[in-house]
Amino acid sequence: MRTCHQIVSGVLAATLLAQLAGCGTLFYPERRGQLNGQIDPAIAALDAIGILFYVIPGLIAFAVDFGTGAIYLPEGRYSVAPERLQDALGSDGRVDHVRLRAILQEELARDLPLDDPRLIRHSGNLEQLAAYGLRPSA
Repeated sequence: MRTCHQIVSGVLAATLLAQLAGCGTLFYPERRGQLNGQIDPAIAALDAIGILFYVIPGLIAFAVDFGTGAIYLPEGRYSVAPERLQDALGSDGRVDHVRLRAILQEELARDLPLDDPRLIRHSGNLEQLAAYGLRPSA
């Protein structure tokens, strides 16, 4: 009887942890970063099941999936080769946003909003690269 109790507790804990992370984020991490699109019904159903069993974790799963964009279906080709993105770097190593926008429009046939406030921007410096053992290559 005690072993059965432990198994049920383990399954319940694993289910709660999975719901806290968001189904789309766990199953399709490559979809993160999408701003909008058609909602994937399978991911929405899994998040809704989380609401049926555990209201708070289910709502958190929906929030995580919408926040990361992992709930949206991919629109076909939505990535660009890193070699092609090198053209957007200036001689000083800074990203030329006008050139980047032109490259993305050419490759993806979409005009992406690079000035969207939801866009996550990372800025770094040479000390951060050195901390990871990397050298600037621009």
